[in-house]
Amino acid sequence: MSTAVSPAVAGFAPALRRLYFVRFGFAIVWAALLVTTRGSIGAVTAVLVVLYPLFDVAAAVVDARASSSSTSSAGSASMARGLYLNIAISLLAAIGLAVALSSGVPAVLRVWGAWAVVAGLIQLVVAISRRAMGGQWPMMLSGGISVFAGTGFFLMAAGSNPSLVSVAGYAALGGIFFLASALRLGRSAKAN
Repeated sequence: MSTAVSPAVAGFAPALRRLYFVRFGFAIVWAALLVTTRGSIGAVTAVLVVLYPLFDVAAAVVDARASSSSTSSAGSASMARGLYLNIAISLLAAIGLAVALSSGVPAVLRVWGAWAVVAGLIQLVVAISRRAMGGQWPMMLSGGISVFAGTGFFLMAAGSNPSLVSVAGYAALGGIFFLASALRLGRSAKAN
């Protein structure tokens, strides 16, 4: 079953695809670097932990600009609200994580968990609003998994020996979903 895609959306898909490839690369490199810290809090970990949501802010800004110049429909209004909300939530997460770093790994996991839940819900809503574009099922799945992962981070924070290494796995899995969506967007563009 194929879905008709408007020329504006078709023009936006390549920009979104490039952004998803960049997000994949960043997530994989970031996760690998975090694993080298063994999940303990030090200078490198602190920079990485705050950098991740800031990168999410930058990616959402690029996404919002590209989507606003390419689409103009009721779905794009919902998508834009979601992207701007994601920017605000990710900025708050960066600030919260910077503060939590001084309290230890459990505090970082709690803030990361809260961010993962809210950002996952937003990602799910934005992906649903983009479903006509194609290639969004990985983003929908990623958003849903993020909600569950965020809850898991809360539980880990209360456990014995909490570590930030699990956050690296979360980021790597998110990166794989961005790659899958980028590849699906490429197939959708060729089909149209």
